[in-house]
Amino acid sequence: MEIVSDINQLREIRRKWQAAKTSIAFVPTMGNLHDGHLELVKHAKQGADIVVVSIFVNPLQFGPDEDLDAYPRTLEEDSRKLRELGVDLLFLPNNEDIYPRGLEQQTFVEVPGISYMICGASRPGHFRGVATIVCKLFNMVQPNQAYFGEKDFQQLQVIRAMVTDLSMNLSIYGVPTQRSADGLALSSRNHYLSDAERSIAPKLYQEIVKVASAIESGRTDYTKLLTQAKENLAALGFKPDYLEIRCAESLMPPSHEDTSLVILAAAFLGKTRLIDNLQVKLFQ
Repeated sequence: MEIVSDINQLREIRRKWQAAKTSIAFVPTMGNLHDGHLELVKHAKQGADIVVVSIFVNPLQFGPDEDLDAYPRTLEEDSRKLRELGVDLLFLPNNEDIYPRGLEQQTFVEVPGISYMICGASRPGHFRGVATIVCKLFNMVQPNQAYFGEKDFQQLQVIRAMVTDLSMNLSIYGVPTQRSADGLALSSRNHYLSDAERSIAPKLYQEIVKVASAIESGRTDYTKLLTQAKENLAALGFKPDYLEIRCAESLMPPSHEDTSLVILAAAFLGKTRLIDNLQVKLFQ
């Protein structure tokens, strides 16, 4: 596995791959890799000749009161895991190369509408930071395809919209959420949970599953379902941020004609903000 930090070196390697007509799959990450990230890499290896993974903790997507400095950095362990999976190149750009004029002067990419709702309403500017860094990394790596986890469902839809709107020549693939045996979605932030919180955390997904089962059984009183679910979560010790039922494609409130829905949730457990979702298919 080659490890590259310099953008010009990356581009030189990319030119050689292009001359050899090899297909390139890309998995952008912020490191602290868990089995969810590794599943993205496994899918990427099945889909292309070359797999590139990047690790960059992106300050542009963190809010002023969020955990940028505390975000876990485990480069040595991450590198070992990627090498064992047969990744071809690990890209480790530095902050000065990514944001040469500083964050305040950075040109940014913003996907209107979808970036401002749900998670975007709770974290203003977050998806602008995501879209900007992903666009820059796509420009640097120039992959044929890229892989993202469905756990960050809204992020996935933002990136898909950006790729379509900016006429980018690559395919975006979503990979199903990877979970612990008790159902908790894998996340780099799970290590912030205390032992007591970790035992409660899977109940967020369990509550989402209850809502999904109710919808599949024919219930359409979504407001009542969500209110009850939020009350249940609060009684368990969560502080719900949002719990929404949306059209899976547009993330707008669903109409009677929509048959592909997604239940999206975010809740604080102690100081840790957990997110999760579940897609629901209706048959009419």
